[in-house]
Amino acid sequence: MKKVDKLLLKSFVGPFVVSFGVALFVLIMQFLWLYIDEIAGKGVSIFIMMELIGYLSVSTFPMALPIAVLIASVMVMGNLAERYELSSIKSAGVSLLRILLPLAFVCTGIAFFSYFTSDVLIPKANLKFRSRLFDIRKQKPALSIEEGTFNDDFRQFVIRVGEKEKDGETIGKVIIEDQTNVGRSKFNQILADSGQMFTTADKRFFVMRLYKGAQYQEPTSNGVAQSQKYPFIRTNFGSWTKVWDMQEFEMSRTDEDRFKSQRSMLSVAELRKSVDSLYQLMGNTQQDVASDLMTNLKKNATPIPNPVEQAQQDSARRAGVTGIQQPPTANVTTFLELPPNTPIRKSVLDTATMTSILDCFEEKDRKTILDNALRQYQVSKSGFDNRKKQFENKQLEMVKTGYDLYSKYAFALICLVFLFIGGPMGALIRKGGFGYPILVSIIYFVVFIFLSIFCRKLTETYVLTPLLGAIMPVLVLVPIAVFLTNRAVKDAQMFNVEPIERFFRSLAARFKKKQAL
Repeated sequence: MKKVDKLLLKSFVGPFVVSFGVALFVLIMQFLWLYIDEIAGKGVSIFIMMELIGYLSVSTFPMALPIAVLIASVMVMGNLAERYELSSIKSAGVSLLRILLPLAFVCTGIAFFSYFTSDVLIPKANLKFRSRLFDIRKQKPALSIEEGTFNDDFRQFVIRVGEKEKDGETIGKVIIEDQTNVGRSKFNQILADSGQMFTTADKRFFVMRLYKGAQYQEPTSNGVAQSQKYPFIRTNFGSWTKVWDMQEFEMSRTDEDRFKSQRSMLSVAELRKSVDSLYQLMGNTQQDVASDLMTNLKKNATPIPNPVEQAQQDSARRAGVTGIQQPPTANVTTFLELPPNTPIRKSVLDTATMTSILDCFEEKDRKTILDNALRQYQVSKSGFDNRKKQFENKQLEMVKTGYDLYSKYAFALICLVFLFIGGPMGALIRKGGFGYPILVSIIYFVVFIFLSIFCRKLTETYVLTPLLGAIMPVLVLVPIAVFLTNRAVKDAQMFNVEPIERFFRSLAARFKKKQAL
């Protein structure tokens, strides 16, 4: 049996490596096209490009490994079934699960490698990639002085070359506009009939040497002598040389610590710590909101006696009537922020005509009371809205961080699930090679990716928890793996079409019988 295991492993390694390389290339190109506009034209060296591609390749390992396992397992089992080797092994009393056992050990190792990549390698690769991409974004475009176009790559200089020879150095009809002395000169332009441009041997300086030209300047008047006129200046020259430092076109390295707090740069332990910190911050935010509301209520509230009860007491006192039982009234105490020494209306009130609490005060004080109440409401509402927005941002960040944490486990587990989908699928379809197996594998992989994206959106809208949202695509594919494995163990067809064929045969027989009559 060890020979069969070795046969399976040797048959699995080749398709797995090829499928992994193809998947890795496709995924790298997909992500690289997103940043090609920011990289092109910056004069990035081939070594920097290879470095970026290396970091991208590491970050795509968790997506490339499952599809490689799926394609390789379908191809191996499909080739065995197509050449009837699988039937021969089963006839010796070996079950399909025992045949898949060595591949299960290999896929378990691949799953652990996927988890190790997600936990250790990807955070470092993403950190390096993001910092290098940030450096490229800051870098100025590569110096490229084309014929007949204005170039403003150098600071405060605009250069136009009318003619450019094939050697790339001899130029003619050159115009240079110098904007370094904008405050002291209205106009400063250099024109030359011919010249040369080149970079020094160490690539540090760019030199432009012009011949037979003139410099035109128009000074400005400022300060005390603003009314004084200055003449237009023209200076002819036989040779004029200008040297620019090329250091501004070089890429500088950015400190990587500024990107370490992003989710894609965190390991599993750091993601767990971040989730706990965000959960604690959410609780603190809720407690702060409740404390602020209670503090403002106690600080700004002024107790006011019940106006109805006060009016009834005043009425009874003026009439000189005692011992008369007053109608029961609710002992209502209203809290309202009032200006200091606000007089409360003490006259007899007709309770039947009262419409609001403002009827308790003098008419001249009502506008001030309303303005103060509106201002207090606006301040409290603005503070509450800000705290609510902070809470919602922390809650969304916690959900996204939790999903990224559990998705590392999901991409590792799917490697095992795809083995028990691809292996039985190859045994059932009995087709090897790169044709039909790749088609079948892509279908299942697309389903997994679609479910991952869909569940991520449901998680971010709080329909699913982060754990359930990350594991749900795996849970959906597990029953499919169980069904296919069960059908392959029993040597049954994937779908029994015999009842459908029998139904159509009966319909055809009846149709022929009616035609005969």
